Amino acid sequence: MTYHLTVLYHRPEDPAAFDDYYASTHAPLAARLPGLTAYTSVRPGQDPAGNDPAEYLVATLVFADEQAFHDAMASPEGRATATDLRHFASGGVAMLTGEATTYV
Repeated sequence: MTYHLTVLYHRPEDPAAFDDYYASTHAPLAARLPGLTAYTSVRPGQDPAGNDPAEYLVATLVFADEQAFHDAMASPEGRATATDLRHFASGGVAMLTGEATTYV
């Protein structure tokens, strides 16, 4: 089983500034986490009623196991990535971690 960190970025105060910073600075920083095996992001669309989601962006970072995740977060790259959130995530974030089960 792999271990995932899912980051829910809530709607930022300035979406254009968020997008620019995330693409040019934060994503490349996070991509350097040691032990990272995959990194994807999704921009959630409207629900069937046409409502915008509370989450502006959802990022999923994948590690081989829980120890690899903890090692990555304790590394200089992990500390820098976590500290960097305050520079652009003005809407706040929620982070979820856990073992992933793949069904298909």
